[in-house]
Amino acid sequence: MDERLLEILVCPLCKGKLIYHKQAQELLCKFDRIAYPIKNGIPVMLEQEGRTLSLDELK
Repeated sequence: MDERLLEILVCPLCKGKLIYHKQAQELLCKFDRIAYPIKNGIPVMLEQEGRTLSLDELK
């Protein structure tokens, strides 16, 4: 994932900072508890494509 892209991407819901999870290939928003997938190197920043984070994943 390009570091410059990570610097400008924000959560589409709250406009907060995202955390890159390399192993899962996801961008995480801890505030909204959503993980956005990265497919073929492209972040999919649609709420309906994201998955809800469990409480354990928020730690």
